[in-house]
Amino acid sequence: MSFLRRRSATPAGPDFDVLAMDPGDWPGNLGAGLLPAPDGSCQGVFLRYDLFGGRGPAMIIGNLPEGSPARDVAEGEVPFEVAQLLLALDNDEEVTVTGTEDMPVMQGDNLLIVRRLKLSETRISCVQFDRSDNVLVTIAAWDRPITDDLYTLLKPLPAELFQQR
Repeated sequence: MSFLRRRSATPAGPDFDVLAMDPGDWPGNLGAGLLPAPDGSCQGVFLRYDLFGGRGPAMIIGNLPEGSPARDVAEGEVPFEVAQLLLALDNDEEVTVTGTEDMPVMQGDNLLIVRRLKLSETRISCVQFDRSDNVLVTIAAWDRPITDDLYTLLKPLPAELFQQR
């Protein structure tokens, strides 16, 4: 699986491949954010897909490498991507994780074990899976279910997308 390897050269953006939907495949607006560490390394990337014409995102996909502080959440606390989704929607309601369910999903020829998070805010769908390079991918969607079809759209994005100009 070529997208699951670390790049050897240090780009201006993340030092790992970012798995998400190609911006050209998405009909709305796309925003990307990097989580910098004090030493300048990248501690994660999240992409915000907006279908609502500036009224908030439909989906946030995060890629957090091993050691990223954004991965450290207390029991019952929502993942970073869910918090970002709520923030972007100006929703200050307290949301918690009420349960999880593991399920197998095929992505091409590869089997993913996907954790489906059950949240107290039922309009949010959230799933997570670990890549073989220990990058945690989290998908949080507002008011739409996450189906197996979505996994077929995930692919590594070109490093140029994250380079500073």
